[in-house]
Amino acid sequence: MIKELVTDKAILSKRCEKATAEDAEVAQDLIDTIQTLDEAACLAANQIGVTKAIGVWMDDDDQLHVVYNPRLMMGLQAARVEETCMTLDEPVVVTRFNKAKVYFEELVDGELVARRHDYTGWESQMLQHIIDHCQGKLV
Repeated sequence: MIKELVTDKAILSKRCEKATAEDAEVAQDLIDTIQTLDEAACLAANQIGVTKAIGVWMDDDDQLHVVYNPRLMMGLQAARVEETCMTLDEPVVVTRFNKAKVYFEELVDGELVARRHDYTGWESQMLQHIIDHCQGKLV
């Protein structure tokens, strides 16, 4: 279901709870919502008012991916970059790693399966943005 974006900093700054396989409906709401937003590259569950550690992001081939309980394991090549956010008014400058090793879970046949993946560039930046949202960090 398409959800309205939340701009309430009290919700956005709250650390998200661990997601479970039963939160698949939240993931679908994120997919439905991001597909209606112009120029959106990623979206976290707290941005639609649900404090669960789930995010969706679009890769370089415009394919959507869902991550449950993402966590940054390692980052290399830190740089200051300007970012925008769908739920904040102004762009901000943040430190992001050009290379990131990310742990996350993926829903496979109704069960969450642990994954680790290395990301670079834009995809690395988006995943770090989602992880910040899940930790309640406002960029």
